[in-house]
Amino acid sequence: MDRGLHDEHDYDLQSAERRAHRLTRRQVLRAGALTAAAAAVGPTLAQSVISRAVADVPGIVKPTPDSLFVARGSNAEMRWSAMRGQGYLTPIDRFFVRNHTSTPPIDPTTWRLRVHGTGVERELLVSYDDLLTLPQVSLTRFIECAGNGRSFFATQQGQGAAGTAWTLGAVGVAEWTGVRLSSVLERAGIKSSALDVMPVGLDDQQVRRPLPLEKALADDTLLVLGMNGRTLPPDHGFPVRVLVPGWIGVANIKWVGSIEVSETPLTSQWNTTSYRLFGPAYPDSPLVTTQVVKSAIEHPPPAFLRPGRKELTGRSWSAYGRIHRDEVSVDGGPWRDARLGHRNEPQAWRQWSATWVARPGDHVVRVRATDEHGNRQPDTVPFNEQGYLFGAVVDHPVAVA
Repeated sequence: MDRGLHDEHDYDLQSAERRAHRLTRRQVLRAGALTAAAAAVGPTLAQSVISRAVADVPGIVKPTPDSLFVARGSNAEMRWSAMRGQGYLTPIDRFFVRNHTSTPPIDPTTWRLRVHGTGVERELLVSYDDLLTLPQVSLTRFIECAGNGRSFFATQQGQGAAGTAWTLGAVGVAEWTGVRLSSVLERAGIKSSALDVMPVGLDDQQVRRPLPLEKALADDTLLVLGMNGRTLPPDHGFPVRVLVPGWIGVANIKWVGSIEVSETPLTSQWNTTSYRLFGPAYPDSPLVTTQVVKSAIEHPPPAFLRPGRKELTGRSWSAYGRIHRDEVSVDGGPWRDARLGHRNEPQAWRQWSATWVARPGDHVVRVRATDEHGNRQPDTVPFNEQGYLFGAVVDHPVAVA
């Protein structure tokens, strides 16, 4: 079994909240100073100021070396082989980046969060220092792009979809530290007639997507200030992003600058022309919200192995709850149970491993997961034009020689 599977221990969510990280003003000001310095000297040097290495993907601040990422336009997809041997969390240096434009430089000393709209009693301006005074909680959750796995619509099901050709690396699990969104909204006085809540980003496109009030007020919906025990990095939303556990990535707005609370339904291109399911299987074009069950193998595709006894490793996750079972099949053979890691967070993932005696030749390895509610990965999924929510079992080629 992979060492990471042995080293992880059972994890209690409530104890995680009780031991929540406390980000200090010094940490925040230091991160802000780097960002401001970057903005002052221009984009190329800006990246070296913050990351000490020029990023490979335009618009992304942190380094995105080929050993860790696949460049996809303005985005960086994590290579799953880079997670082999890692612990439970995705290290920041290999956490995927989904940017609609470029990572903006933001000074936390002048940043303000504006809460406004017909659904609140009063307009509110919140500073970073204000957020630091509120109770902080830490939650371990995944964030995943809605199009993660999109390329398999073409390669496995013969029908290509529009959008970035992600394989399975547009997902990551982190410990997110912040304040409950409800704590801020309540200070503005939520009206009983309030219906929708829409966070708006400070990026060039002002990415925004409304949430139902009930989801915005959920205990696990956060305004995030930190990631894996550190101040939130620029590419992941510094100074503040939203965390909406289990929902598709675009709902987890980065670089939040304002939040509108409305008594009437709110819309944007991110819940009308995008992030809906269009296609013959979806006559009502439903809105994409919750992610589906998925699995990934921590070996390159294709993997090249020598013959003999091998340990296959990977991770599986579900937006609906904890992973209950993982099964592995080779070359269409019977499904056999994999060994499961002890740590098993809801709306995060579970590590698994399986022993395989590899014989010379070309092979296909498949893994499927089942969560605690009985949701299991299917062999195929209905096609949709924008390629969202590909949750079918993925063929993983392996050459043994």
